Amino acid sequence: MESVIFHLAFPVTDIEQTKAFYVEGLGCEAGREMPEALILKLYGHQIVAHVTDEENLVSQKGIYPRHFGLIFTEEAEWESLRDRAVEKGLKFYTEPKRRFGGTPLEHLTFFLEDPFGNLLEFKFYADDEAIFGVEELPLVGDRSGGETPQTASEDVPTETEDTPEENTANPDSE
Repeated sequence: MESVIFHLAFPVTDIEQTKAFYVEGLGCEAGREMPEALILKLYGHQIVAHVTDEENLVSQKGIYPRHFGLIFTEEAEWESLRDRAVEKGLKFYTEPKRRFGGTPLEHLTFFLEDPFGNLLEFKFYADDEAIFGVEELPLVGDRSGGETPQTASEDVPTETEDTPEENTANPDSE
């Protein structure tokens, strides 16, 4: 299904702020633009910012129920975007971290918050099967019931931190 492009529309209140965050910050390509909307290319997918009144923006506590983002299949690409976000001074809603280290659900993740309160998550799974599979572990996010393989998360250093490479691995995974 590589011939399919994902599309998502999301609310903003200002096109210039949208371009600053998504184009200059995240590195999206700007497409068609009009006073009420801006089309953006995010890693080959179409996201469309639609201008609305500020009172129509819906704030939420935490990352649920609404956020969007990307799952990278190459760790180096995830690291590159993480480093770009740091370099461009984008607002981290949650800092980069490794979740469920040493389990089939192990992944790297961070959340960014745009100027309008929209949350974006960026992930890299150590095992591609965990993206859709691993049904025997019914954990989805932080809200699932039942036993979790590991609830602790570990911060992942950025390139700007002076941290030895071996500290990026989960010490519990040995």
